[in-house]
Amino acid sequence: MPTAVLIDGAYFVKRFRQIEPQNAYNAQRASEQAFRWAVAHLHESRSRTKHDLYRIFFYDCPPVQKKHHNPIDKRPVDFSKSTEAIFRLELHELLKKKRKLALRLGHLAGDSGWTIKPFVVGELLKGRKKFEELAADDVYLDVRQKGVDMRIGLDIASLSFKKQVRQIVLIAGDADFVPAAKLARREGIDFILDPMWQSIPASLNEHIDGLRSTCPQPGKRPRIESAEALNAA
Repeated sequence: MPTAVLIDGAYFVKRFRQIEPQNAYNAQRASEQAFRWAVAHLHESRSRTKHDLYRIFFYDCPPVQKKHHNPIDKRPVDFSKSTEAIFRLELHELLKKKRKLALRLGHLAGDSGWTIKPFVVGELLKGRKKFEELAADDVYLDVRQKGVDMRIGLDIASLSFKKQVRQIVLIAGDADFVPAAKLARREGIDFILDPMWQSIPASLNEHIDGLRSTCPQPGKRPRIESAEALNAA
């Protein structure tokens, strides 16, 4: 039976930007690496085992595309023209074209509000900055995703109960997925976590069958893959 790879999109993008900061807003590169690093889980070099791919699932939310007024300088900000929005929309379109990849989109919370950046809060608390000195760049729109974790949990449960796969690889690092991981293991699924070299909570490490990251480790020179290996994937 095959392997399913589930990718928490927000987590992936954050780690991708730490691994390849020079490509932070390169949607083409991000889509290629998401697919490449997911497919790499099908090959276990130590045991010389090759798994079949059931499907790659990528979970994310559409970006903010509305206009909001900055509370400091009162100027309107068109988020549809932001670098982040353009990157995210292009990434989603590119992922839709990938073979055996399904894009699962949640939605953004409707009560998003402006928040002072953590560093600036620290400066205010230390008295190094006064509230009346806040600049427009000191605040950001706090946007929260809705429905993403639920979709990941439901897909893990569905794949497990229907016995559609033998192995599930989750590219994420959130302890909120512990109940889903425990359920999959009870159903006999081999549950592998790929945190992309990020440290994970002990509670999450306790309820998985393996820990493996296929992306380059941040700060280290990436291994060059041969054309034969990529074509074989």
